[in-house]
Amino acid sequence: MSESRAQDAASDLGPGSRRRTWAELLAGRAERQRQGLGRGHKLQESAVRLLRRHLNLSDLLLEVEGSACKTLCLNQLMDPEASADLSGSFIGSALRDQASRLGVPVAVLSSRTVASSIVQICASSGEPSPRVLLNAEQRKKMSSLLEVAQYLLAHSMFSRFSFCQELWEVQNSLLLEAVWRLHVQNIVSLQELLESHADTRATVAWLFRDLCLLCEQMEVSTQHTDIARAMLSDFVQLFVLRGFQKNSGLRSVEPAQMAQLAMDVLQRMLMFTLEALATELQDESPAYRAVKSWFGVFCGHTYGAAVSTDAPKRFFSHTLTQVLTHKPVLRVSDAVQMQRDWSFAKTHPLLTSLYRRLFAVLRPEELVGHLQEVLETHEVNWRHVLSCVSTLVICLPEAQQLVKDWVARLLARAFESCDLDSMVTAFLVVRQAALEGPSVFPPYSDWFQASFGSTRGFHSGSKKTLVFLFKFLSDLVPFEAPRYMQVHILHPPLVPSKYRSLLTDYVTLAKTRLADLKVSVENMGLYEDLSSARDITEPHSQAHQDVEKAVAVFEHTGKVPVAVMEASIFRRPYYVSHFLPALLTPRVLPRTPDSRVALIESLRRADKIPLSLYSTYCQACSTVEEKKPEHAAAGVKAEAGGCAEEPLGPLAAALRELRAAMTDPSQYDVLSAHMAVVSERLSSALGLGEEDGSLEVSQVQLGVLAPRLEHREQEIADLLLTSFCQNLIAASSFTPPARQGPWAARFVTAMCGRRLLPVVLTRLCQLLRHQGPSLSTSHVLGLAALVVHLGESRSALPEVRVGFPAPAKSLPIPEFFSSLLTFGTAETSLFCLKFCTAVISYFLCKSSSLSRDILYSCLSPALMKKFQFVILRLFSEAREPPSQEDPAGLPWRLLCLPTADWQRAALCLWKQRTFQELLKQKEFHLTYRDWLQLELEIQPELDSLSHTERRLRWFSAGAASLRLS
Repeated sequence: MSESRAQDAASDLGPGSRRRTWAELLAGRAERQRQGLGRGHKLQESAVRLLRRHLNLSDLLLEVEGSACKTLCLNQLMDPEASADLSGSFIGSALRDQASRLGVPVAVLSSRTVASSIVQICASSGEPSPRVLLNAEQRKKMSSLLEVAQYLLAHSMFSRFSFCQELWEVQNSLLLEAVWRLHVQNIVSLQELLESHADTRATVAWLFRDLCLLCEQMEVSTQHTDIARAMLSDFVQLFVLRGFQKNSGLRSVEPAQMAQLAMDVLQRMLMFTLEALATELQDESPAYRAVKSWFGVFCGHTYGAAVSTDAPKRFFSHTLTQVLTHKPVLRVSDAVQMQRDWSFAKTHPLLTSLYRRLFAVLRPEELVGHLQEVLETHEVNWRHVLSCVSTLVICLPEAQQLVKDWVARLLARAFESCDLDSMVTAFLVVRQAALEGPSVFPPYSDWFQASFGSTRGFHSGSKKTLVFLFKFLSDLVPFEAPRYMQVHILHPPLVPSKYRSLLTDYVTLAKTRLADLKVSVENMGLYEDLSSARDITEPHSQAHQDVEKAVAVFEHTGKVPVAVMEASIFRRPYYVSHFLPALLTPRVLPRTPDSRVALIESLRRADKIPLSLYSTYCQACSTVEEKKPEHAAAGVKAEAGGCAEEPLGPLAAALRELRAAMTDPSQYDVLSAHMAVVSERLSSALGLGEEDGSLEVSQVQLGVLAPRLEHREQEIADLLLTSFCQNLIAASSFTPPARQGPWAARFVTAMCGRRLLPVVLTRLCQLLRHQGPSLSTSHVLGLAALVVHLGESRSALPEVRVGFPAPAKSLPIPEFFSSLLTFGTAETSLFCLKFCTAVISYFLCKSSSLSRDILYSCLSPALMKKFQFVILRLFSEAREPPSQEDPAGLPWRLLCLPTADWQRAALCLWKQRTFQELLKQKEFHLTYRDWLQLELEIQPELDSLSHTERRLRWFSAGAASLRLS
């Protein structure tokens, strides 16, 4: 029966159909039931999402509970005044009851409610937008809200995921500080919040906008500065950790997404700052503040212990690469033409500050290697690359030799394979470093002559290398500054005679280009700075400057300058057509011949002035004296002395900025940056070419009895000396000389230029010999330290030739300063004691870690003997046998006190073990013969004493000297 029914049922099926078994039918029914259950669950989830997105919880609570529930609205409960008596447990209980009535999880309800309250707090300021920081009232409300959120989180009544989703729904209404406070209070971390948003592009745009606003508003109000800095630091820590940590994206998709987000935000912030720097930024403008604040994150203390040591290093390296390759639109020809405007002093201070911060994490070797790698593998922004080179050689003295070695390697590679890229890089880097002055890098003329002026030059390998060199130099001619072509002509590469045509062709091309620029090699000034690329001065005005410099050299040396003698032979067109007419400008001759008259007479006796020209000059001077003496004298003075005067205001401003940076003299890069600006301003104040290395002075001749300076020279010298004294006192108030870094040595190097050194020495002669007793304590200490640093450079400085009080002789710099100290009166004796005490104390305090050979080579034996002589004569305590070292401390520390006790400091120095060890050395030992010679210098004082007093004075002093023996 059943089988017949089955067959009938089967017969009803169409052709090709198969009847399903009972088991198959049951399985299908069960599957449909399961699908129905799944659809119900999905429907429930959709309903919950709909409820979460569109439900007004406050209205719902009022609808369910009535008006009695109004007190439980969280926008009121979070108010500090309204919720003073309500605990977190009470609020949590209320939320649990309400969630039960609504049929939603309590965590979802809590998350939505807290997010809604945060939005209300952010919108309650009433202040104009855009903003990223909360005000005081908002912070108070936010603190109460976060306390409740912490309770809910601790009792598993808060969903971080739901909370993050709610926040992203209203992200444009959030203030960045509110999001940061969620991170600080451990409600939701920044990483968790950022990873919860699926739209990475929108997150990056939101963060970039708010971070820019944060940087702009950071220093507007001091009330919020600390909070803003902490916010920026935490965000940057997160981005650096997630964007530059190794293997940050191996476990899941989210970390890789977070790494990309962090990289994008940091990249957009850097591009924003670089674009802003490319415009004319006004100080204290919003863009200026934003750039300054963002560059402030490139400091080691920004990351603290939260970031591994490798991540900041990779971040800084990546940032440096981005800076060097930002918008590489400049061609090599542009760099050749414009690089003189990219020196350290002319680069925007914000960009140089960024370089210095990047340098703080990377070692000099890594920096030079990184520069080399970037130049070899990327298209670069030459302006940024060359300004980076300037900052590198200025702020990191260790990098100077590394740059020289790098250039040597580039040249070797260039001539080995005729590599034009290496050649271009080498020349641009050398010229850029040379722009920073000889104290940092050799002048371009010296480098070019050393590299190509001998048979060991890079070009001397074959004809192929010679052709390569001159082809390269010829290609530069249309673009480079005239100064460089003049260097190539006056200091040409050494070429074998059979290839002389290569050099001749280049010289002809360069001279043609100079003629097009109306610059003649023959008309080049005697003292023009060939190492710089400054604008060419007209021959007639350059000749007046040459005359003034030649007169100054003649005044200090007593000899006709070598440059003038060479010009009279090898550069006769300029000498006859420009220099002599400027030198022989008619004027009212002084009754007492001055240096200018003496120079003219010396040239006439050497047959360097044609008789006809000299006769015309003498006749013209007589005519001027008869007709318009006063007008002519004033006119000549104005023409000769005031031709290219510039105000000293920029130099004074640079010196003030240097003093402001002296709060931490151990920061070499900061002080070196300010010193580079001072050097540039000093060169401008002195005039073009004042620091030219061609002004070779083997001796400096000074009139000790009546040293004289021009008004401008004395102003510059006083500015420099006063600044040095002030800086030393400021530095010594923070740290002892041994830990002050090399700022003082850099300062002294700037004052040791060939043109400036005689001026500084003359001014020091005026101060120490003629005004010593009237100097203040700060001046005595500063000048004493200056003498020590000049003594350290004695090997590189010329000797000083003096004619009084002894017969004319040349003295090294330390002995010259000792000769300026006299003690013919009580006042001068006391000043001699002060100055010697300050010099020796500073020297021992600063140089305690140096070798004995360096100590003895820098310290003047004559000064040591004068100190012993004066202290033995003035203080009876010094004549007693040496006892234990004075427990008062180092003498230099005593001298830097507001009220310096010179007697105590001198006796403390006298009793120091280190000083007593120095006295055992033969060159420092005061013998009886030395004593007698020093007594002769105070003969006027002895003549005023009675015979008995004189004998007692000699006996006691001689006994003391013998006791020292």
